[in-house]
Amino acid sequence: MYERIREKLGILADAAKYDVSCSSSGSNRKNENKGIGDAEGTGICHTYTEDGRCVSLLKILLTNHCIFDCAFCVSRRSNDIKRAAFTVEEVVELTMNFYRRNYIEGLFLSSGIFKDADYTMERLVRIVKKLRQEERFNGYIHLKTIPGASDELLREAGMYADRMSINLEMPTETGLKLLAPEKSHAEVKKPLKYIQNNITQFENEKALIKSVPKFVPAGQSTQIVVGATPESDKEILHTANAFYQSFSLKRVYYSGYIPISNDARLPVIGSQPPLIRENRLYQADWLMRFYGFKVQEILNDVHPNLEADVDPKLSWALRNLDQFPVDINTADYYMILRVPGIGVASALKIVQARKFNRLYENHLRKLGIAFRKARHFIRYADSPMQLKEYEAGHIKGLILSESKSKYLSNPNNQLSLF
Repeated sequence: MYERIREKLGILADAAKYDVSCSSSGSNRKNENKGIGDAEGTGICHTYTEDGRCVSLLKILLTNHCIFDCAFCVSRRSNDIKRAAFTVEEVVELTMNFYRRNYIEGLFLSSGIFKDADYTMERLVRIVKKLRQEERFNGYIHLKTIPGASDELLREAGMYADRMSINLEMPTETGLKLLAPEKSHAEVKKPLKYIQNNITQFENEKALIKSVPKFVPAGQSTQIVVGATPESDKEILHTANAFYQSFSLKRVYYSGYIPISNDARLPVIGSQPPLIRENRLYQADWLMRFYGFKVQEILNDVHPNLEADVDPKLSWALRNLDQFPVDINTADYYMILRVPGIGVASALKIVQARKFNRLYENHLRKLGIAFRKARHFIRYADSPMQLKEYEAGHIKGLILSESKSKYLSNPNNQLSLF
């Protein structure tokens, strides 16, 4: 029995590794009534691989059997691989055993679709329900939504999961139809909207009712595969921005396409996923979510793709030198945020510190900014000559000569042609 479970775990954990949307942040589920686990605060530990993938959760598929034949997916029905499926009881037992041994802090559960959407979703719901009600497990649970599942099952799942997600897969409908003609973006949008409406409903009820159960407290997320279809970075970010605005998503994850077949519809990009491009998309995503940038500022028809050698904020600054230098002692917070080398925490420190004294170079260095990069775009109390007079290409050359990139130094991590 033990060997059979271990074999299943090896197959279904390996199949789950291609899904990167497994962040375990954002929940505040507390341990009550002497249950097991706690998803609040430090109850979730985060461990990431070098390329940003979270490995802190037990991350498995319920099954890698699937009725769909998506060209980019290792679990597609036409792929000649070893198939396996857990029972509901096996997933519950694995989760509890791994947690008790301190191997994990929570569960990320997805699945291929066998038979139909409701048949699969019903089993996923039974697993999380048993964990919560019978095992009294209060740890973090991230549950994948199965496209096409009924509203009733989605609502029940939301009562037990901390986060739910459903993969958009390709950035555009055209790209999705090319590689997964049986799927559509409409099948993704419908459950996202349903869950969003329920989250809002439960939040509104809190103002009227003393005790309201939690409903997907860590929100929703989605995932976009990068490099499998020829969309530009502009198209990818515009899609992500539209989903942030329409469905109040917590995160959009970008997954560099990993070659898993010889299908003629798929690009030839070598054996490595386009990690540089993936990293740049995450940086641009942060600019939209935390730095006040509009997607049209980052990429447009003139600049449809992110640069490989510089980050998106620096790229924007070099294209908009008329906005600089920014006077650190007088500029508002949001303009300081736009300076390359200054992050959210450092910008807040600058705004607070200058209330007591004018800021000099030594102050800025102590505040933790990337001064070598930022100095080309700011004015401070003891500034030297204005570097604004330099051309963008000269400033870019100076910054690159002083920086080191773990991505650009690795010749295997080439930027995707797409």
